[in-house]
Amino acid sequence: MRSIAVENEERLYLRYAYNDLVKNKGINAALVVTLVLSAFLMATGSMVLERLAGSISRLSEQGKPPDFLQMHKGEYDPAALTRFAADHESEIDAWLVEEMLGYDSASLSWSRPDTGENGDLAASRIDNLFVTQNTEFDFLVDRTGTVVEPAAGEVYVPVLYQQRYGLTPGDVLTIRTGSGPYELEVRGEVKDAQMAASLSPSSRFLIHPEDFEALGRAGGATPEIIVEYRLAADGDANALQTAYEGAGGLPTNGQPVTGPQLRIISMISDGLVAFALVFVSLVLIVIALLNLRFVIRGTLEDEVHEIGAMKAIGIPDREISRLYLTKYSILALVGCVVGGLLAIVAANVLTHGIQTSYAPAPVDVWTFLVPLIALAAVYVIVVGICRGVLRGVRRIEVVNALVHGSTLDEKQAARRTRRQARWVRRTGLVSSSGAGINRRLAVLDLRAEGRAWVLLPVVFGLTAVLITLPANMVSTFESPRFVTYMGVPERDLRADVQFQEDVDGVKDRLVTAMEDDDRLTDVRSYASVDYTADSEDGPARLRVEVGNRPDDGGIRFSQGGLPRDGQIALSVLNADRFRVGVGDDLTIHDGDQSITVQVSGIYQDITSGGQTAKMSGDVTEGAAAYTVFADLAGDGADPGGIADEYDEQFPTGGVKPTQEYVRETLGVLIDSMRAAAWVALVFGLGVVVLITSLFLKLRLARDRSNMGVLSAIGFSAKELVGQVRTKTLLVVAAGTAAGLVLAATAGQSLASAALTAVQLGITDLTFIPNPWLVYVLYPLLLLGAGYFGVAVLTAGVRRADKSEWIRR
Repeated sequence: MRSIAVENEERLYLRYAYNDLVKNKGINAALVVTLVLSAFLMATGSMVLERLAGSISRLSEQGKPPDFLQMHKGEYDPAALTRFAADHESEIDAWLVEEMLGYDSASLSWSRPDTGENGDLAASRIDNLFVTQNTEFDFLVDRTGTVVEPAAGEVYVPVLYQQRYGLTPGDVLTIRTGSGPYELEVRGEVKDAQMAASLSPSSRFLIHPEDFEALGRAGGATPEIIVEYRLAADGDANALQTAYEGAGGLPTNGQPVTGPQLRIISMISDGLVAFALVFVSLVLIVIALLNLRFVIRGTLEDEVHEIGAMKAIGIPDREISRLYLTKYSILALVGCVVGGLLAIVAANVLTHGIQTSYAPAPVDVWTFLVPLIALAAVYVIVVGICRGVLRGVRRIEVVNALVHGSTLDEKQAARRTRRQARWVRRTGLVSSSGAGINRRLAVLDLRAEGRAWVLLPVVFGLTAVLITLPANMVSTFESPRFVTYMGVPERDLRADVQFQEDVDGVKDRLVTAMEDDDRLTDVRSYASVDYTADSEDGPARLRVEVGNRPDDGGIRFSQGGLPRDGQIALSVLNADRFRVGVGDDLTIHDGDQSITVQVSGIYQDITSGGQTAKMSGDVTEGAAAYTVFADLAGDGADPGGIADEYDEQFPTGGVKPTQEYVRETLGVLIDSMRAAAWVALVFGLGVVVLITSLFLKLRLARDRSNMGVLSAIGFSAKELVGQVRTKTLLVVAAGTAAGLVLAATAGQSLASAALTAVQLGITDLTFIPNPWLVYVLYPLLLLGAGYFGVAVLTAGVRRADKSEWIRR
């Protein structure tokens, strides 16, 4: 008998839920759409992140990348590397030195004999490194994960180039060498566990050893090496890096990278859109919850008589709440199921490129658990907030519900009566006339019913944060002033003289030519000198940029300022690495000599792994590298054209406009941010239109009796519609303004915290917004979305029978 009673009770709940869903189709449809979007974005973001992690892990299994590597250009001592490996035999499982030949992208071209098509790779700004297959680890693999062995005369190109230029087997890759063109037949593409990330500055081409030797003899290439180490099971990559840099005599003329850094770079460069989807989803969930609170409270007010009757006949509060909760549980379940199904399709589309660049992610238990956990979290949060709001059923008193139609108890009702009395005293309309009366009525109604209208400004405020935060990130990273976050001043031209035998001679000739050029002014050169300093793990390499700087420096310091004699300025990551702050002493070593310098300032820098330093002084020779800066003497000069002239005269000088240097370094990251900004904008505008329509539909239904009274005393339908539109635009404008302020303050702190967490080298980001976009276009779009919603919902007011409103 008990099971029959329970079954009948469940049928009752489901029948009520069904009837209510049919009765309020528009309201419930809007709620479902919001929940579907929230669940869809959360599930899609989580699935993309899981697939990305799986793809990176699978490619790591196939390619076996190093746990620590050191790139190097120039001469080196192989015996020193052998001694280092022997000294750390217990930590190192295997090691190798990979030789490479680097070519500028302009030196590479391709042709398709079958069709006569051809092109070049000049638009690419990454380093092109030609290598042979390794024998122990760090393999280049094909689409199936097989270690590739090209034959003589064949080349396997990076997946990046295969996708960008459509290179196919049978195409011919031509390399411009010092002895003339050298042709190789494209045999296929390879995946690179070490350099697969979009942010990687280099890419490797795989060729046969015979071709490698031939290219080396032909000239025109820049020889490089990578010293690579695979660690034992309990090895620590950071500790090995510290030991390597402190050993002395080892090749260090290049960028060091650890395995964890490679994974972080991959997750940032290819997972940024997924992170954006999760962020948008979290904001939408907040909006959905606010929406649900509004709808549930409105439902309780509309059905207060029925609730009072149920309580009067003895139905417990818990059962009444459960009656309503059933409907919202069904809506949440439908939203999660539909959102999850849509997420499967979207995730497959978004991860296609990822799995092409890395490897097909394995399907395991986490493939199913991760999206299910995300959807379950959305469902639990939604149902939980519904339970919390429905606890208000307990506070409804039977008499007030049946007699006064109120959900308030006596104390709450008394407070509302006093508040309304004060409102009436302040509602003098004698001095108002015409349109002024309508505006004043709209403002007074907002003041009296502020709590009922609070949903719209909150939603528009959150949406303003949602769409402006990614846009501010993009404009900041694209701004010419962003170079100050890269540890360099804001100058017109930059030259990097490094990784060559005659570094000092090339620098001297370049500086002389620039100083004699009337088009350039304020030419300054800085030398990169390698020191060592004591860290917690032992002596570590510290590359210091030495030179004389003007007083302003043009570098953004988070603490302190420019170094003077006997001082040093450190990047954020180096200050953390050596555990020092402004005013502390740091002992640095140059061979057998040691000097103690005081830390003058800490600045943010994302170049060279974020580990840089600056000192004052003159270094005229013997430096590992030089950086030269110059400004244009006239406003009409073209920095790109001047840079091209110097690039032809000094092909190894690396002369380019500073902004081009920024684009080369951060171009892929900026593109990912821009994609995330578009995602946020599209979903944000769609949601505010949806929520505005839902809110006004419920608000108009609740205010029909008041509007009927106003109509009866002479207000036209046009005036009634104008009052509604005025109230809507006022709250939309207030919410948008508050959201812009929040995005510029708390949003800036949030972005700084995220960048700090990924150890990019930035800990205190100051937005450089595009004012026309963020403070003009986006607010207008939000106001337009709000006006569109209110225009659609009020379109039928003029045709409605106002007398029916009074009788309701």
